[in-house]
Amino acid sequence: MTKSAESGSYVEPGEFKRDTNYITTRITADGRDGYPVEPGRYRLVAARACPWANRTLIVRRLLGLEGVLSLGLCGPTHDKLSWTFDLDPGGVDPVLGIPRLRDAYLARFPDYPRGITVPAVVDVPTGQVVTNDYAQITLDFSTEWTEFHRPGAPQLYPEALRAEIDEVNQAVFRDVNNGVYRCGFAGSQDAYEAAYDRLFARLDWLSERLARQRYLVGDTITEADVRLFTTLARFDPVYHGHFKCNRSKLSELPVLWAYARDLYQTPGFGDTTDFAQIKEHYYVVHRDINPTGIVPKGPELANWLTPHGREALGGNPFGDGTPPPPPPLAERVPALHQPN
Repeated sequence: MTKSAESGSYVEPGEFKRDTNYITTRITADGRDGYPVEPGRYRLVAARACPWANRTLIVRRLLGLEGVLSLGLCGPTHDKLSWTFDLDPGGVDPVLGIPRLRDAYLARFPDYPRGITVPAVVDVPTGQVVTNDYAQITLDFSTEWTEFHRPGAPQLYPEALRAEIDEVNQAVFRDVNNGVYRCGFAGSQDAYEAAYDRLFARLDWLSERLARQRYLVGDTITEADVRLFTTLARFDPVYHGHFKCNRSKLSELPVLWAYARDLYQTPGFGDTTDFAQIKEHYYVVHRDINPTGIVPKGPELANWLTPHGREALGGNPFGDGTPPPPPPLAERVPALHQPN
């Protein structure tokens, strides 16, 4: 998501407040907003570095939407204007034909006043952004794109558990997903310490909850696990040092560390996680926090592949379903960017 601020500065006076005004147009089965679900019509634009975009990569994989929703990947860094397609030949997205995600935003909203964020879904025929409402995008993948789910796709947002999933997600967003940013982008000592205390109080709460159950809600993976995982995956490589979230490393929190490894080793999670891009993004882009742009070599990543023992709690990641097949060759994370 990370906002591309015109100023290039992320730290705000006092408490960091996230701009949560997104483009709320939805792609739905009935097309009520003018954008019906259609295979091949839309392109998901994401960046592996961004936790909010990483969610869409995981859910797209788990549900098997690769064949109906194409993927454009921005590089791990961006300038003051926009995320860019610098991973593609010539720095141009091969489907949309644009060098910057900003071009798709301006194609629909010529005077778009906010940051250019990922994830975004773009209407390929018009080249116009449809939505960047990251929280709704993944819910719609689960509920509106069902006709195109793969056989054996998991139920990530089952109707009977939605109220509990929503409640957990709200707490995790406030104190953890956004909480690490409230630490890192705090502009005063008091604001930082308040965010720090809320973050670790919530992590302690999550540890207690997950000590007795394998997944956050129910006995299979759900949207709630996807949303927490992408923050946990970035905790030791980035948030512990760069954002000063340093009471404990994730690897020093036994329950959450085992939980994170359990998910990482589940198809769809670890195979969409690019630790090299994650580190490059935060340490290079946030120059007001890290003026030198030096990217740390550590931490060691091989421990992500160690046994987690969470099977003893019961549950099954995919319920009555099956794991997704390996990702398409063109979408695989480079081996050098993963634990080995």
